Amino acid sequence: MSYERARARMIEEQLVGRGIADPRVLAAMARVERHRFVEEALEARAYDDKPLPIGARQTISQPFMVGLMTEALGLRGTERVLEIGTGCGYQTAVLAELVANVFSVERISTLATAARQLLDRLGYYNVAIRVGDGTLGWSDEAPFDAIVVTAGTPQVPRPLITQLADGGRLVFPIGEEELQTLVRIRKEGSRLHEEYFGDCRFVKLVGRYGWER
Repeated sequence: MSYERARARMIEEQLVGRGIADPRVLAAMARVERHRFVEEALEARAYDDKPLPIGARQTISQPFMVGLMTEALGLRGTERVLEIGTGCGYQTAVLAELVANVFSVERISTLATAARQLLDRLGYYNVAIRVGDGTLGWSDEAPFDAIVVTAGTPQVPRPLITQLADGGRLVFPIGEEELQTLVRIRKEGSRLHEEYFGDCRFVKLVGRYGWER
């Protein structure tokens, strides 16, 4: 099966078939070639409904989870978005298709460098990447219209709430090491509104407001 056909099947079976309905999200994930973000030996499995290793004990999230988290952000096209956990850059690329600017923080320098090089080759020039503790956010570029955290945390990283714009959305997995719940927080003035999107499983978010190394 060609990658194009595999990607089309991914959209229909894994996303539309499981309730992802935002046409902009579906179109973005149809454009981003997921097989480019995994090792050559894993390309044939790139469109399977499962996470895959990307090195440094990290993973690329399953397509459904990428679609679910992206849809939960409620993006319209003009946003400045903060991503915590660049990884291989796949979620970053999907966001870059949908918003004005993406700011992404990755704690592992080798992953950040590889993602930067790949995103440049693919023409995603509206992405900025820095190496650092993602639980601290990126205060110099705040506030953000939306923030997505692609690793599981035991608590809400307070700096991310502070850096979220009024009316902004924060989507993140919270819970224990082996199982988390996907949560969306909407910020309205001094009030925070929480919504829950079910169980999920991510690698650990390491940092001052996350897990210890």
